[in-house]
Formats: sequence, C-alpha cells, structure tokens
Amino acid sequence: MSMLDTLADLKRRVVGPGIEPGSRRARVIAVAARKGGVGKTTTTVNLGTALAALHGLRVLLVDMDAQGHVATSLARDQLPRTGDGLGALLLGKNRDLQEIAAPTAIDGLWSVGSDPGLNETESLLSARIGKELCLRQALKLARTHHDVILIDCPPNLGTLTVSALVAADQVLVPCDLSTLGLDGVDALLETVETIRDTLNPMLGVLGLGHPQGAARRPPRPAPRRRLPRRPRLRGPRPGDRAPPGPPRLSAPPEAAPPAAPSAPPHLSSPPSHPWRLPPPPPGAKVAAL
Repeated sequence: MSMLDTLADLKRRVVGPGIEPGSRRARVIAVAARKGGVGKTTTTVNLGTALAALHGLRVLLVDMDAQGHVATSLARDQLPRTGDGLGALLLGKNRDLQEIAAPTAIDGLWSVGSDPGLNETESLLSARIGKELCLRQALKLARTHHDVILIDCPPNLGTLTVSALVAADQVLVPCDLSTLGLDGVDALLETVETIRDTLNPMLGVLGLGHPQGAARRPPRPAPRRRLPRRPRLRGPRPGDRAPPGPPRLSAPPEAAPPAAPSAPPHLSSPPSHPWRLPPPPPGAKVAAL
C-alpha cells in the first residue's frame, strides 16, 4: 500500500467515505435460501431489472455470494469497475457500498459485484464483535441514493447471510418443491424469527417464490419404438370359399331300448282250476267214467 492509499484510508476512517447523502429511502430486500440452485440469482436479477426498466426505480443489486453469478447474469449489461472489492469494504471502517456501486447498461440499475475473497472475509468477520451489523452500517448512504436494494445471499446461514438479514427490511425466499428445499425453508424461517426477536424487529417475510415453475418445460415423451408391420386382416368377401372347419365327429349309434322283462312261466298262462283237468293230447283215447 502506498503512502497516498494510507492517507486516504485514514481520512476515510475519520471523515467517512466522502459521499453526500441523497434524498431517497430504499427498501432493502434480502433474497435468501439455504439450498442452492433454487433461483436466488435469477430472482434477484430479474426483479431488479423489471423494477428499473418497467417502473423507473433506482435499484442496487448487491452480490454477497462468492460465486459471482450476478455479474455473470449481467455480463452484457455491466460496465467495468475499479477499486476495492466487497470484502475489503466489509472489513473496513466507515465504508459504504455506494463507494463501489457501479451503473449498468440498464437505466436505473446499479450493482455491487461479488468478491472472490468473500469466503475469507466471512472467516475474518466471524471473530469480530458485532459482525452481524457490518452490512447495515455499510448501507447507510446507499439507502439514500436508491429506491430498492436487492441482496443476493449465499446458499447457507453463515455470517454474510445473517448480516444481510439484519440489514434487510424484508426477505424473499425462493424455493423448489423438493423435500430438501422445503427443509431449507423451515431452517431459514427459524433464523428469521430469531433475528426478528434479537437484532432486527422490523424484518418481515415478503414471500416464497418458485421461479423455475413457469419456465420449466414438460418432459419430452420417450421416443416410440417402431414395431414390425403386421399383415392387415380383412373380412370375407363375396365369392370367397369358406375355410374348412374342424373335422366333424360322427354321432354314436343309437342304443336299442331295453327289452321289457318277461314274466315267469307260472305267470305267463292263465291259472287252471283245481277241479278241471287239462285237455288230452291229440289222438289219445279217453276212457269213459
């Protein structure tokens, strides 16, 4: 560090950042979620762009995530910036985010880019007293120059996320409908209740959002497998011979009815009287009595 930088830092510590306060009063909204990949950066950038381009508001985007996805999303609209990063500003004293806020190509949209050393900054802040208040102190002048300040928080409940919740007026929670996503929402809301009871009684929940629901396309149907072509079946036409049917079986011969049982010999002829003799055979001589 040169002598001029040292003197500038001492002057900033004593006098302040040297920025005149504005006449606005910004609403600070923290976009936070414990689970990654649920659309925090997408919600932050799209909401800020819509408020600036469609409603004419002066919007400041603050990227607290070390991955720097806000700058990636605004790659075509973000102007190059110089100077200290966000980590150095949070570790310094009497510093304000308005010092490093840079305009974008979108009228009314400003941004504070991320710092690759934010993970180290979080480790250094964890040993400080009042570490939860560092971002609130760094937003005093920035509040007076913007209408809305959107903070893109990292996907955890560390020191940077807690400091963003302490500095915010409201929190917006993007989430998906998975089991892990809903568990992360419960943990975040418990943290919000704790901060509301201790450090920021004015913190409110703006709502829960599912930014991927409208943009998600329905899954493509599985490709159909072409089956081999089968011969077409047609019905009988006039003049067609009927196909031979199954062989006919001849009916068994009819059985003769059973004969009636014959009567016994002693019952076949009429009974003879005991006093009458049977007639003599032909040619026999009959003796006269």
